[in-house]
Amino acid sequence: MNTQLLAPLTTTGVGGPAGTFVRADTESRITAALSAADAAGEEVLIIAGGSNLLIDDAGYRGTVLQIANQGVSIGKELSDGRIRVDIAAGHPWDDAVAQTLAAGLSGLEALSGIPGSAGATPVQNVGAYGSEVAHTLLEAKVFERATGTTSHFGNAGLGFGYRDSLLKRTTFNGSPAFVVLAVTFALERRSDSAPIRYKELARTLGVAVGERADAAAVRATVLELRASKGMVLDAADRDTFSTGSFFTNPIVPAAVLDSLPEGAPNFPVDTPGMVKLSAAWLIDKAGFSKGFGLEGTAGEQLAGGRAALSTKHTLAITNRGDASSADILAIARAVRAGVKERFSIELHNEPLLIGCAL
Repeated sequence: MNTQLLAPLTTTGVGGPAGTFVRADTESRITAALSAADAAGEEVLIIAGGSNLLIDDAGYRGTVLQIANQGVSIGKELSDGRIRVDIAAGHPWDDAVAQTLAAGLSGLEALSGIPGSAGATPVQNVGAYGSEVAHTLLEAKVFERATGTTSHFGNAGLGFGYRDSLLKRTTFNGSPAFVVLAVTFALERRSDSAPIRYKELARTLGVAVGERADAAAVRATVLELRASKGMVLDAADRDTFSTGSFFTNPIVPAAVLDSLPEGAPNFPVDTPGMVKLSAAWLIDKAGFSKGFGLEGTAGEQLAGGRAALSTKHTLAITNRGDASSADILAIARAVRAGVKERFSIELHNEPLLIGCAL
């Protein structure tokens, strides 16, 4: 155990010191560290890839547990013909996706390039380009801190919603009631992809929405699209030092469309009478262009140019080199207030805010 600055463990590169830092690389070490911290009455922050956290510069006074177990296991054929794949919670997500494709399995290709660990994916019901974890997740193996026992949550039991799950709803200030130890997916053994659900991806691939494409080509295309928006972490590109999308796409009553400009992007959702809007579009149309916050833009004074909207995508708030958590939040507050004033729509943060708040 040792204290450690948390900024280097996050994709935004922001965060003060940990009170106590523990790196656990096996399930038994993870559960032992949790049990010890809970017995001592310490608060616990879980971190793995650090891609969905904005940690205050004051740091975290309790125990920070880094989940570092790794491994991908291609299992047996299930009764429905799909193939079981078990992934350790600390395994880098994109590497796991690459391994499944190399094994001739499809279903995760549209989720390529997403930073962070496999264990974090069901917490947020991570999704991109029309695909989300809930489409293929079979179960999550979790440690229940209240009872000190290990159990399995099936897909239905995880209560998935848009960027939401039971795991997220029972997490408070980064401290979950259920800590993911491993995840299991059910994938198809085939060389083509799952049906393409996202218009931009389908158009780029040259297929119709609902059609399949070569799975490897889908992965390559998604990686290219994400990179063009600064959504693939690159140490040489400050535009990628972010949590990815800082705001979720709002889900609102369909009647709200009547108050928006004609042609406002909207997408169907499972809830009758509701639609999903594009947060990026709302931000742009509210007057916040790419690079807002950089020198020469209207928002420069908010964070002194230390933090800004990405120059590639308005949904990402980036650390330009030496940003503080307050700098990131200053940009976020300005954007949220501007969208609320222009469209009467409240944006909500996607990353967990640790020790700080909008």
